Amino acid sequence: MKRNSYSVALLLSVSAIVGLALPSGAEERSPLASRRSPLAPALRAADAREKGGTEPALKVPLLKGDLGGSTSRAQPTISRVRDLKQQHRPATTVKDWVAQMEAAQVQVTGVKLDRTETGLDIVLETAEGKPLTIDATKFRTEGNSLIAEIPNAVLALPQGQPFVTDNPTADVANVRVEQQAGNIRVSVAGNNALPQTEVTLKAGGLAYSLNPEADEPDEEIVVTGERDGYRVPNTSVGTRTDTPLRDIPQSIQVIPQEVLRDQNVTNLNEALRNVSGVAPGGPSRINANDFIIRGFVTNARQGNNFLRNGIRETGDVFTEIAPDIERIEVLLGPASVLYGRANPGGTINLVTKQPLRDPFYALDATIGNYDFYRGAIDLSGPLNDSRTVLYRLNADYRDRRSFIDFFESRQFSIAPVVSLAIGEQTRLTVEGEYTDRSNILDFGLPAVGTVLPNPNGRIPRNRLTSEPDSAVNSTLGRVGYRLEHQFSDNWSLQNAFQWRTLSIATTDRFYLGASLASDNRTLNRNNFTSDNNTDVYDLNINLTGRFSTGSIDHQLVFGVDLGRLDARFNVLSGSAAPLDLFSPVYGRPAGSLTPSFVQNNLIDTLGIYVQNQVTLAENLKLLLGGRFDLFEQTSRSFVTDTRTSQSGDAFSPRVGIVYQPIEPISFYASYSGSFTPATGTAFDGSVFQPERGTQYEVGVKADLNDRLSATLALYDLTRSNVLTADNRPGVPPGFSIQTGEQRSRGVELSVQGEILPGWNIIAGYAYTNAEITRDNTLTVGNLLNNVPENSFNLWTSYEIQQGPWQGFGVGAGLFFVGERQGDLINSFQLPSYLRTDAAIFYNRNRFRVGLNFRNLFNIDYFETSFSRLRVFPGEPFTVQGTISWQF
Repeated sequence: MKRNSYSVALLLSVSAIVGLALPSGAEERSPLASRRSPLAPALRAADAREKGGTEPALKVPLLKGDLGGSTSRAQPTISRVRDLKQQHRPATTVKDWVAQMEAAQVQVTGVKLDRTETGLDIVLETAEGKPLTIDATKFRTEGNSLIAEIPNAVLALPQGQPFVTDNPTADVANVRVEQQAGNIRVSVAGNNALPQTEVTLKAGGLAYSLNPEADEPDEEIVVTGERDGYRVPNTSVGTRTDTPLRDIPQSIQVIPQEVLRDQNVTNLNEALRNVSGVAPGGPSRINANDFIIRGFVTNARQGNNFLRNGIRETGDVFTEIAPDIERIEVLLGPASVLYGRANPGGTINLVTKQPLRDPFYALDATIGNYDFYRGAIDLSGPLNDSRTVLYRLNADYRDRRSFIDFFESRQFSIAPVVSLAIGEQTRLTVEGEYTDRSNILDFGLPAVGTVLPNPNGRIPRNRLTSEPDSAVNSTLGRVGYRLEHQFSDNWSLQNAFQWRTLSIATTDRFYLGASLASDNRTLNRNNFTSDNNTDVYDLNINLTGRFSTGSIDHQLVFGVDLGRLDARFNVLSGSAAPLDLFSPVYGRPAGSLTPSFVQNNLIDTLGIYVQNQVTLAENLKLLLGGRFDLFEQTSRSFVTDTRTSQSGDAFSPRVGIVYQPIEPISFYASYSGSFTPATGTAFDGSVFQPERGTQYEVGVKADLNDRLSATLALYDLTRSNVLTADNRPGVPPGFSIQTGEQRSRGVELSVQGEILPGWNIIAGYAYTNAEITRDNTLTVGNLLNNVPENSFNLWTSYEIQQGPWQGFGVGAGLFFVGERQGDLINSFQLPSYLRTDAAIFYNRNRFRVGLNFRNLFNIDYFETSFSRLRVFPGEPFTVQGTISWQF
């Protein structure tokens, strides 16, 4: 039956992506009809000036000013615009048309990069010095890249290959000039954000005209920023180099800033609902940073499954999205080859906002039901006249209650960034963050009375099973730097360091359910206090270079990671008064506390990795990588007065291939591995081997009209060396043995981008079959808990592009989560649910107002489960209103 379900899911997914790839009869997007066209204001101004008889000219560099990470809808500044009477007129006869086509075909015979005091010039040399036709409406941003498309031009370089140069400046990852159908595409990709370097496109005497016949010098347009949209074509999380997603043989999904804003997302649980194959492992209101990716738990405590700008985030991670987050990247499947020890399901990379060259100021204010309040600021700009020192400051404060009785949460965050250009080839960026959070602890409800029958009736879903004063304070501090240096056009060095300190302490005792009494209404509880502190140090050095061996191009990455985690735990426990779930009485005396877990853990790691992105042909790419890790773990228990230490090593491979039979389609296949150190020793005293993850993945990716992207992936992922109870004769209780194995197989389909001007979509479907394949105590064939077999997500928004209602928009979302097991012994299930969200918003210049509705029909659903005593209900209907200003 499972195999049939797997086949049906595969067939449906293949049909969907093939249907997307087929040509449609939809009307082509008119660049002049889009509000996001950078030239639309210029054309309106030109129309007005035509009546006055003026004849100005227009110069359009690829980038003049800043596009670095701004999410504003800033309009371009226009000096002068050519009179429309002087524009090139379309042909009215076949003879005229042929003549124009012959005149328009211009060969680009050379490409040069010139570094200047202000930035980078891309010089296109044409046959006989002919000028190029520039359609400025084709200038745009895509993810980290600046894009210009030059129509009616042919790339005719001597080698017959595209022009590619890596790392020409500190913040430019690569420059590509390549032939596409009917035009030449120029792309300038930044490292982790849009380039801050001023980039100018030059040809035909430093000036462009609107047609091949114009010979007047032109003035300039200054573009100050544009939203990236729902589609992000490039990322660095999968390769540590800025690479198009279509060239990476692994599934990667990106949640861009515009999706976060349209949905008014404030925590990772809500954000990751947009990624197929991801399910929450805990409720967001208690900062539970467990997520289920491809069937396996992903968190920052057991592995490096969380990153921040590519640097490992070891230890607990705040699930409330900090105000400096620009986008969220999810690499599905093992990633140990690049980032070291990690669980095999996937990796989450949080990309932060970077300083801008031009002044940018934004204010946000949000209010919602359950006393939700949030205020945020985003400030950026230069600190000196030469713009070599830039800054960005993000801060927010949020205060909220919940449908859970007595629950409240407060959080303050501030994140400054300063970027310094040290000469033309070196840039230093220093970042910091301070977050202080306080919230009441919520431990969920028993399964009996929520998802299972209870003779006493249904437990109110707003019931708090801890105490009203059971609060926890969490403080996070972070300081780090990134140093980027360009040795030459093809070789660069990146060095990053981060120190992160985290303190989590209870302000009073907290109460956790231990068992449910036979009357099915009395919850027996224990009480605890805890004071945990963690310091994490991470250093990364990355050397990137591009070279050729004959006709084969290589992009090489060689890197070293050093890490140290110093964690100190102090947990005391004791008995507590039971709680009547149907008639609770709080504040009853609790028993005395004794130390139960007082321990220091120290983990040192060293990783060395190498990766080679090989271009065998323009449509055939190979990815090879390997990493060797050394680790040493030391634990000291002050309760048992024991000290244990162990060391080990692991090798993590990766092999992948991409074949692109036609430009929009990429077929790929890959093999990758991961590891996680296992703590402890066996009964015979032997040290446990690391847990292993092994994945085989095949898929197809489609890029449709540079507006819409789709990915279909099939994977087989196995987790081995899992610790299970050692039940062999003569072995005392409490020992483990590495005989466990778990396997997840599935199909994922994701689609995101712009269907028509103003109409955006992000959607996905996942079929996941995650089960126990070998174990000593658990039944083989049991499904892994909190993993839905079927899940579906859809969010779409539309914004009116012109007319009196221009800027008005609506959004709607459907999120389906299928039935899933509540624990590993499969003793109960969480029912499936379909949640509906909606939004209404209005954009006008630099002002935005919006209303967001979650759980529109107020369905009663359960988000996740930790055990039979800890089932977490989802939030009922909520509404939030946001007002935003940009200056």
